Amino acid sequence: MLTVLFGALVIGLSLGILGSGGSILTVPLLTYVVGRPPKVAIAESLLIVGCIAAVGAWKLHRQGLIAWRKVWWFGLPSMAGTYLGAWGSQFVSGAAQLATFALVMLLASGFMLRPYQPAVSADVRLTKLVLAAAGVGIVAGFVGVGGGFLIVPALLATAGVSMRQAIGTSLAVIVMQSLTGFTKHSWLFAQSGVLPYDWLMIALVAGLGAAGSLAGAQLAGKLPQQHLKRGFGVLLVVMGAAILFSTWNRL
Repeated sequence: MLTVLFGALVIGLSLGILGSGGSILTVPLLTYVVGRPPKVAIAESLLIVGCIAAVGAWKLHRQGLIAWRKVWWFGLPSMAGTYLGAWGSQFVSGAAQLATFALVMLLASGFMLRPYQPAVSADVRLTKLVLAAAGVGIVAGFVGVGGGFLIVPALLATAGVSMRQAIGTSLAVIVMQSLTGFTKHSWLFAQSGVLPYDWLMIALVAGLGAAGSLAGAQLAGKLPQQHLKRGFGVLLVVMGAAILFSTWNRL
């Protein structure tokens, strides 16, 4: 239980400080520590991360750090992609989803290890923004990630926002796509006549994660983000390789 509590706090801190990384940790926490089946863990992860991101987004909104126009331009295509990804998940096994998740973790590590290059500009490349949003959403719905590690660099590259605005905007988008994905996964479960969720565990992890997110938002401007990102990137390499190895024989 202590591992679960610690993991929930780390998930929240990651979302609050970096605007990403929460769901990358949530799925392994639920699958390998709590013991949830992969498909259930993916759905529960979406709800947990959506709730945590909502608290962090509220905090950054009060500080004027969410570009709401970019939220809608990015969030709506992302929601459509999330719905599509969640729909497609019914055609593959849980092991295949976990293997895909591991590959996504390795991809995320590349973004974390490479320094962001924020370039504040009024030039918003709308077509690229919408396409990037849809792609992020498909990944989010299929493997249960919020996609912040993709959203933040995508916003920096296409939306003309600062690093702090990208983090706040990312959290708002994560809320939209996470709840969309959770709703679709729940509908798929309901077709089999059961909603196999552990609501108490969801509330516990989401609550502690939300507290961590608020603390992370307070610390974000005081900590060396590039060093934190690199350390997190190394962790993702190790975890991604371990998950891929553990699921290889089940494919």
